[in-house]
Amino acid sequence: MDEKSPPKLDRERYLREMREELERTLREVADAVDNASAGRVIRDSEHRARDALERFREKAYQKAIQMKIEAAEAAFPPSA
Repeated sequence: MDEKSPPKLDRERYLREMREELERTLREVADAVDNASAGRVIRDSEHRARDALERFREKAYQKAIQMKIEAAEAAFPPSA
């Protein structure tokens, strides 16, 4: 590892930990579309779908940042 390059987050762990949240989000989008009234699919589902995707985007980004911080902390343990 280069001294100036911070450690990378564990991408496989990140994907594993976010997969369930992604699936939950996609189910929420599908529910919004399926539960919309005939002839009003976009109007009735757009906001619910957008909100679900926005929550996922925030969680995914926060998780990535947290894992990056944890990787950096692990690379530089406190001295005794």
